[in-house]
Amino acid sequence: MHIETDIDERIKLSETRIFKAVFPNTTNHYDTLFGGTAMHLMDEVAFITATRFARKRMVTVSSDRIDFNKPIPAGTIIELVGSISHIGNTSLKVLVEIFIEEMYSNIRDKAITGTFTFVAVDEHKHPIKVV
Repeated sequence: MHIETDIDERIKLSETRIFKAVFPNTTNHYDTLFGGTAMHLMDEVAFITATRFARKRMVTVSSDRIDFNKPIPAGTIIELVGSISHIGNTSLKVLVEIFIEEMYSNIRDKAITGTFTFVAVDEHKHPIKVV
């Protein structure tokens, strides 16, 4: 029972939130956030989340699925939220969501969702237990 509580607490404490402004240098010819930039930011947040949970060396092994549901316009604020969604023996999955916030209103929408898988590794890059 204590172990479950400890894991639940670690999951809660590892949630990672990062805010960014969408400036023209990160947008494509449609004046929306470039997909590659979004994926880069998502992998970074996922890495931070995985590391904060495991407190071990973590490497990305896959991005299972990324759904681009809404374009993210220049001149908005985005919030990236990373949370642990599954814990395996040597790996874990991190769900990353990107929300759009208009700068001058309270409108907020979920735009992108993706799942990233990480493996814990030792100093020789061999898989080790994540917990």
